[in-house]
Amino acid sequence: MMRRTHFWHWVGVASAALVLGGAAPLLRSAQDDVWEPEMRRFEALDRKSPPPPHQIVFVGASMIVRWDLKKAFPDLNTINRGFGGSEMIDALHYVDRIVIPYKPRIVVVYEGDNDTALGTTPEQVAKNFELLADKIHAALPNTKVIDISVKPSFARWAIVDKQRATNALLQADCAKHDYLTFLDVSRLTLGADGKPRRELYDPDGLHFSEEGYKLWNAAIRPYLQ
Repeated sequence: MMRRTHFWHWVGVASAALVLGGAAPLLRSAQDDVWEPEMRRFEALDRKSPPPPHQIVFVGASMIVRWDLKKAFPDLNTINRGFGGSEMIDALHYVDRIVIPYKPRIVVVYEGDNDTALGTTPEQVAKNFELLADKIHAALPNTKVIDISVKPSFARWAIVDKQRATNALLQADCAKHDYLTFLDVSRLTLGADGKPRRELYDPDGLHFSEEGYKLWNAAIRPYLQ
């Protein structure tokens, strides 16, 4: 999960800020569009084989990229639009290109992991999620959004309290609207000693093993039916 250069900016969020009470949120994003080649690859795939509407779109960081959705949910129509290293603000930045055009019935989001590791405060992550959810709902009022809790990990155990604070704010955001669901699976990854269960993680101590994804698959499936 590599970080690129960030800077503070307000472009493109003025209207959303008004919706959220007039206070401009603190956002971080990339000017240099390091994921532009990936976005163009997605769009090329769509031109070659346009996906039908009303599928389930998964968007987020490398945990989404590595999720074998076809194997996990062979009976469901899914689209994987994960891009590794991304943060919540990046999902917001690209939502008009890799989520909304598909007119999905459900959007599954996993962000916040990189955010907290790279210095974004829990409050900023939550604000960025509010803007993302509002943008999806404004364009697709019948679409449900499922936000998966930030997972604890060996590699980032030093910031687990920050991750938990982020999860608490995201859960509170989701409780405000019936089209939002917060799926808290973070506690399921912990053993009796309160630490991450080794069998759920790859040797890098950050990403899930196959067993970890099995846990996620079972937890989210009831929400996708």
